[in-house]
Amino acid sequence: MKKPKDNLEEINDNHLISEDDGDTSKNDKRLLRKKEDKIVRKITLTVLVIVLVVGGILTFNIYRYVSTSLQPLDTKSKQKIEVVIPTGSSNKSIGEILEEKKIIKSGTVFNYYTKFNNLTGFQAGTYDFSPSMTLEEIGKALKDGGVSGQQADAKLTIPEGYDIDQIGDVIAEKTAYKKTDFLTLMSNQEFFDSLVEKYPDLLDSAKEATDVRYRLEGYLFPATYDFYAGMTLEELVTNMVTKTNEVLSPYYETIKQKNLTVQEVMTLASLVEKEGVTDSDRRKIAQVFFNRLDAGMPLQSDISILYALGEHKELVTIEDTKTDSPYNLYVNPGFGPGPFDNPSEQAIQAVLNPDSNKDYYFVADIKTGKVYFAETYEEHLVNQAKYVDNQ
Repeated sequence: MKKPKDNLEEINDNHLISEDDGDTSKNDKRLLRKKEDKIVRKITLTVLVIVLVVGGILTFNIYRYVSTSLQPLDTKSKQKIEVVIPTGSSNKSIGEILEEKKIIKSGTVFNYYTKFNNLTGFQAGTYDFSPSMTLEEIGKALKDGGVSGQQADAKLTIPEGYDIDQIGDVIAEKTAYKKTDFLTLMSNQEFFDSLVEKYPDLLDSAKEATDVRYRLEGYLFPATYDFYAGMTLEELVTNMVTKTNEVLSPYYETIKQKNLTVQEVMTLASLVEKEGVTDSDRRKIAQVFFNRLDAGMPLQSDISILYALGEHKELVTIEDTKTDSPYNLYVNPGFGPGPFDNPSEQAIQAVLNPDSNKDYYFVADIKTGKVYFAETYEEHLVNQAKYVDNQ
C-alpha cells in the first residue's frame, strides 16, 4: 500500500502527461489546418488562373471573330451573287440572307453593325453583291435600292386564313410555277428539315407532329411578297417562313410559360382565325377551346371538318362530322395533327391572351356573323335554333 504522498505524485504525473497529450493534439490540428489552407489557396489560385486563361482565350476568339466579320469575306473575289431581299425584311433577316448567300461571314455581326451605325431604310429588291464588298458598301447599296431600281415582277398577296391549297392557287396565278410544283415542295422532307435547322424555335414542334398533311401548314405567314424573275419556289417559301419567325419571335417565351408548343398555338390560332371575325370574339373563342381541352372534350370545330374534307363550303352536315380523318376534331380529342390554315398575328395573340370565361359552346349568326356563347349544352341548343336553324 502506497503512502498518500506517493499517490499524490502519481496523480500529478498523470496530470502532466494529459496536458502534454492535449498540447500535442492541438498542435497537430493547427498544422493540419495550415496544410489544408495552403492546399485551398493553391487550388483557388490554379482555378483562377485557368478561368483567366480560358476567359482570355474566349475573349480573344470573340474579338477575332467580330473583327474578321467586319471585314470583306473575300477581298480577292470577283464573283457577283444575286440576292433577293423580300419586302418587310428586318436588318436581322437581311443579315441571315447575306450570310446564307456567302456574301458576309456573320449575319449577327451585320445586324449589330447596322444598329451601331444607325443604318435603316433598307429597300427590298434584287441585288448583285460580292464577297469582296465591305459592310459599309453593302449597307449603302441596300439603302440605294436593288439592281437598276429593279421592281418586283409580281406581288403575291396571301390573305389571312388561306391554307396551303389556296396559297398554291395564288402562286400558280401570279408566277410561272404550277400549283403541283408548290404542293410537291410542301411534301419535301429535305426542304422542311433545312428550314427546321434554320428556325428551330419555330419548327421543332412541327417536326415532332404526326399524321400531318403538310408540315408547313400554318407557317406561311399571310402577307404580300415580292416575286422576281428567276426566284425559286424554295426562296419564295423561305421568305414566308422567315416572316412567320419574325412575327412569332416576341412570343416564344410566352408560349413556353404557358406550357404550350408553337404547333399547338398555331393550330388553335388557325381555328380562331376562321371561327371569329372581331378580336373580341376571337379571344373568347380561344378561351372556349381551352375550356374544352381542360375538360377533355373534343374541340368540335367545323373548320377542322372542312380541312379534313378538303372542301370550302358554308355548312357542315352531321354526316360530314363522321369523316374518317385525324383532322376531324369532332371525333378526335386534343389539338389534332396541326394547323388548318395560316393565321394572322391577331389570331395568334387571341390564343396567347384569351378572354377568361366559363363557356364551352359558341355559335355564329349566319346573317350577321355575331357570335353567341353558352356555358351549357341546353343554352347552346337555344342559340343554335335561333341563330342558325331558323335562318
